[in-house]
Amino acid sequence: MAMGKWFLKHGGAAALLLWALASAPAWAREGVEVGERSVFADMVSAEQVEQQASLQYQQTLKAAAEHSALGPADNVQVRRLRAIAQKIIPLTGEWNERARQWKWEVNLIGSNQINAFCMPGGKIVFYTGILKTLQLSDDEVAMVMGHEIAHALREHARERMGKSTVTSGAARLGGALLSGWLGIDPRLTDTVAQQGANLLTLKFGREDESEADLVGMELAARAGFDPRAGVSLWEKMAAASKGAPPQWLSTHPSGNTRIADIEANLPKVMPLYERARRSKTNEPLDGKTP
Repeated sequence: MAMGKWFLKHGGAAALLLWALASAPAWAREGVEVGERSVFADMVSAEQVEQQASLQYQQTLKAAAEHSALGPADNVQVRRLRAIAQKIIPLTGEWNERARQWKWEVNLIGSNQINAFCMPGGKIVFYTGILKTLQLSDDEVAMVMGHEIAHALREHARERMGKSTVTSGAARLGGALLSGWLGIDPRLTDTVAQQGANLLTLKFGREDESEADLVGMELAARAGFDPRAGVSLWEKMAAASKGAPPQWLSTHPSGNTRIADIEANLPKVMPLYERARRSKTNEPLDGKTP
């Protein structure tokens, strides 16, 4: 009887609460908000993309090693990059379940290019140029790394390959991926694929870059890196461009645009950063419970 009276009194409120929960947007979450993954990505298998990326990554490292340009494991900057990656990588599974099984690699190549990338499957490269020219702090490195990792997590390369299948045929995919993701001289890739990739970049690239900014910023914040570093990063990028934007910026939104987007989304990620900082501060240095 008492339960019946309670339901009569509170049943309307309970029903309203259940309706509200059922009506909540499926994407509602703590952090940034991005759109659904493109349907074009489903036109190419993830395994195919990751296998091709792994092959091209190894070819890139081999070429760098042959020119004594591959950073050794004991290099200070290599250790730094890998330490930062170790904090970000455990957080990637929320954005892409496949990332939990990726064989992540982080390497440094000696080059004046202001460039970095993360290929599908978690294959990361930084060029020394982006570290030296911009004098990046750890927080800024984390913003760049998070951005590049976000491209892999959101399967932007796979999406581009799917679009290339529609516009220029599967035979052109290898050149399009190589030119678009490794920053290699476009003259080294197939001309037709290169033209197709450029057209797709102009139409879709900036959207992907903006999305990677947001996802990357969240990843860095959750890993304990200050997302406000995104502002100083793009200020440095703008200063380094001097009328001729670095290759890494060639398909990106303008510095002012992305700084405005970063600042607009800081309220969504600063709580994540503060929480990560508190968690890190409370970690015992000797491994014992305080």
